[in-house]
Amino acid sequence: MRQLIKANAGLLFVGLATFVLMGAGQSLYGPALPAFSRNFRVTIGEAGILVSAHWVGCAVGVAGMYFKGRHVTPQHTLLLMALGAAGVATGLGWWLTVLGAVVFGAGYGCSTVVFNPRVLRAFGAQGTAMLSLLNATFGVGAIAAPLVFVALGNDPTVTFALVAAIAAMIWLGAGQAGHSGAPTTTGTPQRFRLNIPILGFGMLAIGTEACLIGLGPTALIAAGETEVHAAQLLSMFFLAFLVSRVLLIFTAHLLRSFSLYTLAVSGVALSALGAALISPAVFFVAIGGFAGLLFPSFYVTASRKMGEDLRVAPTIIAAGLVGGIFSPLVLAPWMEVMGSRGFFWLIAGMTLAMSLAAIALLRRLNG
Repeated sequence: MRQLIKANAGLLFVGLATFVLMGAGQSLYGPALPAFSRNFRVTIGEAGILVSAHWVGCAVGVAGMYFKGRHVTPQHTLLLMALGAAGVATGLGWWLTVLGAVVFGAGYGCSTVVFNPRVLRAFGAQGTAMLSLLNATFGVGAIAAPLVFVALGNDPTVTFALVAAIAAMIWLGAGQAGHSGAPTTTGTPQRFRLNIPILGFGMLAIGTEACLIGLGPTALIAAGETEVHAAQLLSMFFLAFLVSRVLLIFTAHLLRSFSLYTLAVSGVALSALGAALISPAVFFVAIGGFAGLLFPSFYVTASRKMGEDLRVAPTIIAAGLVGGIFSPLVLAPWMEVMGSRGFFWLIAGMTLAMSLAAIALLRRLNG
């Protein structure tokens, strides 16, 4: 393993730094929205367009990777993120800021598709562990960035300028990661093996994750927590999320990837039941630990079942994007009519159904 890490040190270092940056950039939109609202004289609802713009850009980036992924390198993705963050930081106009969020999102989407398959491929038998490490660092950025934002006086211009500067610094050292783990252009062409069941599981898993992160604090407030405590619980959720992914680095070899997925989604279901019946605060944090296992287990299973064709990684990420974009839109209206703990009942019901389906298909998707 040490020899593999040494041989692919450039890819791993640039990937880790990029994923910290991705977590930081995404997590800044929420705390920065009030400042954008004041600066551009738009409502909070209108300022929320920035979040949608980020995910639209992400979808555009993933779509581009589907068709031109062979030609995209880590440096290309970092350049997009640097330019996008710089556009947001300029503060020269509302629509320039929105465009910056789209460009940053495009770089974010491309980075997801570039680094995940390269790391999985480059590290061979240790690929799952290294993939877990890569995605764990996303949580580091997501936890740290809001704290940095507050320390810098809640100034989105300075904060996004810092994100752009860091992206540029990583870009300068990313050349060495250009070929490590990259798909080869020689040999027998790989067949694209579409697997609808695992893509469906991935769509629901990432949709669940998006609902927990995006709607969880609101659900906690509805259950009686203060806004401050709800924000603190979200940080603890991310901490549990991060810890589970770090532990996966050392334990990924103990379970087949879809068995891990089944364990993770079952853990979310049981924890959501605990939140609905016992304590929303305690069990929301517990959910974070299981939610952190969803993406790595889904991605590894889907990669193994669908092959190494260049269209596989964008398709996997796109399935997750569909869930991430639409699941909160579906669940949010139901939260208002299902009582103070309705959100947790919804999550519990959805993930319990996913658990039963996963158990029924366990042997097929582990094979």
